[in-house]
Amino acid sequence: MATATDALLAREARERRRLTLWLAAGGIVVAACSAYVGLFDLRRLAEGTPAVGGLLSEMFPPDFSDARRWVWPLIDTFAMSVSGTALAVAASLPLALLAARNTTPGPLVHAAARGVLNGLRAVPELILGIVLVAAVGFGPLPGVLALGLHSVGMVGKFFAEAIEHADRAPIEAVRAAGASPLQVVTHGVLPQVLPRLADTAIYRWEYNFRASTVMGMVGAGGIGTELMSSLRLMQYQTVAGLLLVILAMVTVVDALSSMARRGFA
Repeated sequence: MATATDALLAREARERRRLTLWLAAGGIVVAACSAYVGLFDLRRLAEGTPAVGGLLSEMFPPDFSDARRWVWPLIDTFAMSVSGTALAVAASLPLALLAARNTTPGPLVHAAARGVLNGLRAVPELILGIVLVAAVGFGPLPGVLALGLHSVGMVGKFFAEAIEHADRAPIEAVRAAGASPLQVVTHGVLPQVLPRLADTAIYRWEYNFRASTVMGMVGAGGIGTELMSSLRLMQYQTVAGLLLVILAMVTVVDALSSMARRGFA
């Protein structure tokens, strides 16, 4: 009995040492990266503080005199986030089924689907926005496509992981009943993972609304266009007003997403 207890204590000690080593290694990497980018350069940070304070003082009081002109850009931004997320979910689900080990037709398809997801995730939506603005012109359309394509990489990855963690027992039961591969997915897999898929889609919508404000800065329409114009003209009080309006819209979107999550809970 003592031998078993000693072995258990020795294993826990080894695990603690391993965890300590990993934490120490992570801390060293973080410290080295922070020093490399100048995060510990206190003199430089102190010299920049007055400039930040001066800029903030120029932003107050916020100017809402053009608020009526911001309504349609805000609608464009909201529509971009919804459409981009819908496009991402529609494209992510079949890719996720091909990328998940328990639903993929084979290892080659699995590797190809994972490669597509990695490739889409690797290109920032801002770069995609610049390319698509050049391809299809200005307006919300390139913003929707950029948000949707970039989101496929992340949403598809989370969808695939959720599918891989599905309980095998219901899936095997559906297969044993003679179901087709499509019926196995619709009756054995999706009912289990639907809440997680919905949670991922809702979270991505929140992200896409915030990202869609950046899309306007590259000519993809939305409230970001107004924000960029005010920044270029150094109308900092208008910039402050726009930022407060965006903050209010983000709060509304967060509230709507919370309501949607409760609906799928």
